[in-house]
Amino acid sequence: MKKIAVIGTGYVGLVTGTCFSETGNNVICIDIDEKKVASLRNGKVPIYEPNLDVLFERNISSGRLKFTTSLEDGIKGAEIIFLALPTPSCEDGSADLSHILGIANELGKIIEDFKVIVNKSTVPVGTAEKVTQAIKKNIKVDFAVVSNPEFLREGYAISDFQKPERIVIGTTDERAKKIMESLYKPFVRQGNPIYFMDEKSAELTKYAANSFLATKITFMNEIANFCELVGADVDKVRIGMGSDSRIGKRFLFPGIGFGGSCFPKDVRALFKSGEENNFSFEILDAVMQVNQKQKTILFPKIKNYFRGNIKGKKIAIWGLAFKPDTDDIREAPALNMIDLLLEEGAEIISYDPAAINNTKKLYGNKIQFALNEYDVLKNVDALVICTEWGIFRNPDFKRMKELMEDTVIFDGRNLFDLEEMNGKGFYYNSIGRESLEVK
Repeated sequence: MKKIAVIGTGYVGLVTGTCFSETGNNVICIDIDEKKVASLRNGKVPIYEPNLDVLFERNISSGRLKFTTSLEDGIKGAEIIFLALPTPSCEDGSADLSHILGIANELGKIIEDFKVIVNKSTVPVGTAEKVTQAIKKNIKVDFAVVSNPEFLREGYAISDFQKPERIVIGTTDERAKKIMESLYKPFVRQGNPIYFMDEKSAELTKYAANSFLATKITFMNEIANFCELVGADVDKVRIGMGSDSRIGKRFLFPGIGFGGSCFPKDVRALFKSGEENNFSFEILDAVMQVNQKQKTILFPKIKNYFRGNIKGKKIAIWGLAFKPDTDDIREAPALNMIDLLLEEGAEIISYDPAAINNTKKLYGNKIQFALNEYDVLKNVDALVICTEWGIFRNPDFKRMKELMEDTVIFDGRNLFDLEEMNGKGFYYNSIGRESLEVK
């Protein structure tokens, strides 16, 4: 059993603290937001993440998971301090390290014995050095700064944390290495590796992994767009490509671009890090440009279908979150679509199983919200699918036809099989495949 402090109760901090308490550790999570801390103490989970609520409630009840607003009280007695703080994009695309370095400065003033300070946030190469220097300004005892990037997928974060494919730990301090190895031992009992490396390599590993996946998605979207031009079927191309073990089947599904809190931010930050070191990531520059364009790839199709005029048209949106099984709408393609449709005078009504509240905060009464996937379809001129939630994959098409004013579907996630859609009585337009006319 170890005593652990987690600074920051955002997505990463909350999952990290909860999962470590689940293995018998005493964890205290620290946040400056008094209302949020009070809510967490009362057992309310502020984010939507499958299975998090169950572990959260169990460990609060057992007393292993606690919350405080006091940095000094929170780290007292803790052997390990995790930094799970936001690193948002600055206007120039670089990562904003002000939260991390601000806390590092404060830690140096109050640490009284050896601590392992673990950076769990996604940060540029060289951040561990900056954190070390910030702490050193005020500290009188020994400490170690470790880079331990997270690889959590929203919607699968609990499973990813408890059964990781790999754990990356960047440290050159032998004492810290032993402590971190002991901490993670319960999570790698089936033999999945812990990779120890230097701090800079660990920091870059996270950026490199996310940027590569973003590049893979973007390449497939480019292939899909080309398929439409030449009459090829991206589904068949994807299967043919994915059967090559050197390529693999994952991240080859075309769509309306990637969003969320990780891929866009990390690609921008790595690109900016390159510029700061007189290096040009030309591939990442293309990824950013293509992905931004891809988010609205359906818009000209919609406008063309309505002969250039969508003013007054009632458009239904299925899916607001950037991906299924999360309420996260950060940089979600659905928002780009909504903005363009509103600019053209369309009336928007939307539905998402988890992200409606977050979207309401952004749009207020500019768009309407429905109670379920069918209520959103009443008398609409078209349906636009932006997020591949499971409940959208096998709908009642007969009921849809009865509800919709015009049986038109623009599918940004290729949810439906073309052969199955053929003859169902819908105009169906997707990504990288032929359009189906009403029959």
